[in-house]
Amino acid sequence: MATVSAPQRGGQSRVLRIIGGAWRGRRLRFPAASAIRPTPDRVRETLFNWLGARIVGARCLDLFAGSGALGLEALSRGAAHVHFVERHTPAARELQRRLAEWQVVNAQVTRSDALRFLAASTERFDVAFLDPPFDSHELLEQAAERLERCERLTPHALIYVECPAREALPALPPAWRPLKAKRAGEVGYHLLGRLTESGYPP
Repeated sequence: MATVSAPQRGGQSRVLRIIGGAWRGRRLRFPAASAIRPTPDRVRETLFNWLGARIVGARCLDLFAGSGALGLEALSRGAAHVHFVERHTPAARELQRRLAEWQVVNAQVTRSDALRFLAASTERFDVAFLDPPFDSHELLEQAAERLERCERLTPHALIYVECPAREALPALPPAWRPLKAKRAGEVGYHLLGRLTESGYPP
């Protein structure tokens, strides 16, 4: 995950903002845990430009949710539903509070280990955000493999992946083909699409 430039709040929380859509400009707090490093504004802006109209009406998975920035941005831009998965209890609780405060009804927060969630879930997603703790190549590879093996993605799903820019992407499922990639400082970020027998969607 990328480093955050958001201000500290009493040493107990940090703040970031939604950058587009219906909630543009809204600010949200999240715990100041060192492992929670939200995707920066400029990277989120590029990502959602890549996704474009595909985010409207999509069912999304924010698998390593942390602050929830990616899933909240998706909801702001018209996603039909977002499932946030976060194992860190204070972060999951803060996300639940934010959804309640903003009166969001088309989202769910599950406090769980990502791999356990994927093994137990029966949902299928059109867009998956995979932004694991920084330098977690093995975890990223395992999550990707389980997403595919457990059939948690729709046939033409899009997958967003963040990882250290200095390293190549880990081994990902053969059906996942790179569509876009950029670098922002130490962070490499990638958009991939599932290629099925019928090819990519129009």
